[in-house]
Amino acid sequence: MTLKVIGAGFGRTGTLSMKGALENLGLGPCYHMLEVMNRPENADAWYNAAQGEPTNWEVILNGFQSSVDWPACHFWKPLASHFPEAKIILTLRDEEAWWQSINNTILRNFRDGDEVVDPARVKMRRMTRDLIVWKVFGGNINDRDHVLAAYHRNIEEVKAGVPKERLLIFDVAEGWEPLCKFLDQPIPNDPFPHTNTTKNFQDRIAERKVQSKN
Repeated sequence: MTLKVIGAGFGRTGTLSMKGALENLGLGPCYHMLEVMNRPENADAWYNAAQGEPTNWEVILNGFQSSVDWPACHFWKPLASHFPEAKIILTLRDEEAWWQSINNTILRNFRDGDEVVDPARVKMRRMTRDLIVWKVFGGNINDRDHVLAAYHRNIEEVKAGVPKERLLIFDVAEGWEPLCKFLDQPIPNDPFPHTNTTKNFQDRIAERKVQSKN
């Protein structure tokens, strides 16, 4: 199985909804940060990739037809090169809506912290903090303008680095039509998935912290 769709958009741009949509279209399984949580042994591989070490993408993404969200979106460029037939989807949203979302979920989780003792979670924490806090945002996750600059920089780099015929710039609020047209897929009867609200994210983090203490 080879990767057919590569998501290049940052987390909190509707990536979990995209995962559901791609899987509905038969382009799953779709790799998302939640998959790393289910496969904590992969956290070290992503961490090593972020340090510039050689990465066997066939192994780390074995069994998946698509990828979205961090950590994979950070590597959209080498993935696009390694899987030259794959199409690239850049998910984005209004910058203020994105800032409010990431600030109250992912960045809040890094600021709050927690005592991680489970070995699998230690690996996850190391990987996500290194990749997102440091590699993506340069360690400055409190400055709105700095975070938004990184967000816009990624958008411009993807636009400049991917041929137009290979790239879809997509807001999940647009629904099925542009996505299905780009992927040459029929429009499903099911409504386009809209999942992982800020409250969903916060509830999931709270539950995980409670579980870690039991």
